Amino acid sequence: MDNRMADKATIDAGADSLHAVPRGRGLSAKLLVLTAIFVLLAEILIFLPSISNFRLRWLEERLGTAAAVSVLLVQDDAAHLPREVQNEVLMSIGAKAVAVRDGGVSRLLVVSEMPPHVDEHIDLANTRPLTAMGDALDTLIFGGDRTLRVFGHVGESDKEFELIIPDQRLHKAMLAYSRNVGILAMLIALSTAILVFYTIDRMMIRPIRAMTRSMLDFSQAPDDPARIITTGARVDEIGVAERELAGMQQRLQRTLGEQKHLADLGLAVSKINHDMRNILASAQLMSDRLGEVKDPTAQSLVPRLVRALNRAVSYSEGVINYGRTQEAPPSRRHLRLRQTVEDVQGMLGIEPDGSVEFENVVDANFEIDADSEQLVRVLTNLCRNSLQAMASDTESAIVKRLTISAERNGSVSRILVIDTGPGLPQKARENLFSAFRGSARSGGTGLGLAIAHELVRAHGGTLELVESIGGRTVFAITIPDQPVRLDEARNSLRRPA
Repeated sequence: MDNRMADKATIDAGADSLHAVPRGRGLSAKLLVLTAIFVLLAEILIFLPSISNFRLRWLEERLGTAAAVSVLLVQDDAAHLPREVQNEVLMSIGAKAVAVRDGGVSRLLVVSEMPPHVDEHIDLANTRPLTAMGDALDTLIFGGDRTLRVFGHVGESDKEFELIIPDQRLHKAMLAYSRNVGILAMLIALSTAILVFYTIDRMMIRPIRAMTRSMLDFSQAPDDPARIITTGARVDEIGVAERELAGMQQRLQRTLGEQKHLADLGLAVSKINHDMRNILASAQLMSDRLGEVKDPTAQSLVPRLVRALNRAVSYSEGVINYGRTQEAPPSRRHLRLRQTVEDVQGMLGIEPDGSVEFENVVDANFEIDADSEQLVRVLTNLCRNSLQAMASDTESAIVKRLTISAERNGSVSRILVIDTGPGLPQKARENLFSAFRGSARSGGTGLGLAIAHELVRAHGGTLELVESIGGRTVFAITIPDQPVRLDEARNSLRRPA
């Protein structure tokens, strides 16, 4: 008892810990972080061509300004310009030298100081996109103290302009641009993550959290109908999941109720059987003494008393057999079905001159591959249900007939159990082979059909209701022969005669 209480306390503590999932490890926090990361990754992919385009536009603006100044310098003869004016022109552009190439002749227009070497030559007209992105990253990361030679045509002019310029200003401009883009990307990522988080949290996370809470609550008290999840009107996947969960919880609750019923029934039967042994022993002694009485009336009553006792024992055995965790596998042999049906008739105690006609129309040579004891149990349960159904008809003019026939189709045997009873009600048809729900009469347990169905399935066959109307109910038992194993057949052929 102490161990069970400790286990229950452990389970309850685990359930409580699952209820209180830390915010940092919940789905909501993970969704928020992942959304922000994905947006930032998308911004990075956008940033590469953006910074590359910014670099090219910045150089094009400087080259365009240099081209405009060059036109004026060419017309006014830059050689006559004072050094101070040339320096002011170059300072305004941020360059160290400006040149123009016309007709294959290159002319240096203005120069402040010629650098000893040029680190990078940039042809603005023939720069490929991937190369431009790589050069932009290189300038952004490692630039600031390099000298660039930028050249290309400007507008419709056929002249090619050249510009010698340090990349210090370009590097600072690219850093400022990257900072602004980064701040904007963070704002976009955060706002997008919040919007996506809020939307998905309302649409998915909260319903999933509610289903999780319902499952945990239901696991603590599965017999409480109030623990079943309340479904909404959603028609999407979440709505389907909620309805399926509710249906599963309802089915599980019914199953647990039936299992509890079975457990209570098993306990009751075990107590009854304990006391019934003494009762049956006394009844057996009395039947033996009655058999010694010479009175004809007593002699006629003794067989009926024995059959009644046997019937009581078979009822108890049926309940006990259904309560077993697993039926023994069938021990199959070839049986003469007609003789098996005759044994069932004797067990049922049907008198030849009684109110119920019993017809055994099975051919005398008909053979079936089945377990003898289990087949008798199947037929007995079906026939007993038929007799109980026909017993409800009290009018003497109503025909009460129970017929058993059989047919074979190749390696499959089919047994038909036909009665002229009132037929099965709709509720019994819906729960035909379910214990405690498939009974056709008030107070019945439905164990007979449940046991018969389980035994037939163990043979690899089927038990089905073919027809049930007023005056005719037909059950069909289909049992295939055992398949012949190829290795055993070969070994039998190899054995000497």
